[in-house]
Amino acid sequence: MKFFAKLSLVAVLICMTAMVFAAGQQEAAGPAGEKPYEIAVIIKATDSDFWQYLLVGALNYEVENPDLVNVTTYGPPSEADIAQQVTILEDVISTNPDGIVIASTSSDATVPALEMAYDKGIAIITVDNKVNTDKVHSFLATDNLVGGAMAAEKMVEYMKAEGIALKGKVGIVSAMAGIQVLTDRDGGFTARLNELAPDVEVLEPRYIDNDIVKALSATEDLITTYGDELIGIFADNNHSADGAARAIGEQKLQNKIILTGYDSDPEEVAAIKAGVLRAIMVQDPYGMGYKGVDSAVKVIEGGSLPEFVNTGVVAVTKENVNDSDVQGVLDPYSMKKY
Repeated sequence: MKFFAKLSLVAVLICMTAMVFAAGQQEAAGPAGEKPYEIAVIIKATDSDFWQYLLVGALNYEVENPDLVNVTTYGPPSEADIAQQVTILEDVISTNPDGIVIASTSSDATVPALEMAYDKGIAIITVDNKVNTDKVHSFLATDNLVGGAMAAEKMVEYMKAEGIALKGKVGIVSAMAGIQVLTDRDGGFTARLNELAPDVEVLEPRYIDNDIVKALSATEDLITTYGDELIGIFADNNHSADGAARAIGEQKLQNKIILTGYDSDPEEVAAIKAGVLRAIMVQDPYGMGYKGVDSAVKVIEGGSLPEFVNTGVVAVTKENVNDSDVQGVLDPYSMKKY
């Protein structure tokens, strides 16, 4: 099928949309071009199920609207490849698409190229991570401060259930340093945990370059360094949670160290079902992809959009992982139409 040929680097989730009119509505881009509109979707990395879920949403939109859009997808291999993502964006802009939907890894590195594209009349929709410019037409994302706070609440809930005293140390295994969405998650987690468990010390994040093996090693180091003082770990994306869950599961410490995470992939879901990972804060990447393309079309056709669209987050636990509504969020691959 034509979609497989178009996957410059592929695939992803449906939407829990609560639109927030943060600072008014954004004006439309230039006059609409000929249909089908050329929409480029640029993800942070092709090595993650999370971003593949986003692409499922974007490509499903094309399947449903073949005369309206032609979606082409791009992305570097890893979220650590920020410079490569900028190069991809610049190359895409040189082809003069009608719209660009981008999950920018950096809040700053892509700004010059995005501003140039905006000034050329290209519809610019950012998803997941906010970029530091007003020259975008809409931003679709999770409120990551809220998601981080939810992770802290679940951690305390399970500590109490296990009879763990709210004293000791809690680690953070973070995918990367200096990434705003991760900073927000960690900040929301820390602030809420400080409220709920003031006698617990939140340690400085251990950064793992979005590498599962490094996440495992960082978790093992936390366990070795702090021993019985370590009562919890927050992992702020799927790769960090995968590695942390492996380390805790291998040492059978899940009843002594409460692990909460973020995002979802098959390994995280398996760890949830095994009781090693207690809760994951699951976003809606499918919705980011689907709604992102739809938003670009609206801009191209002269419509106005809210500055910010909250795509929502849900806490998934062993108790609700098999619920039908949760299953739809966890397995966007099952919704593929191509």
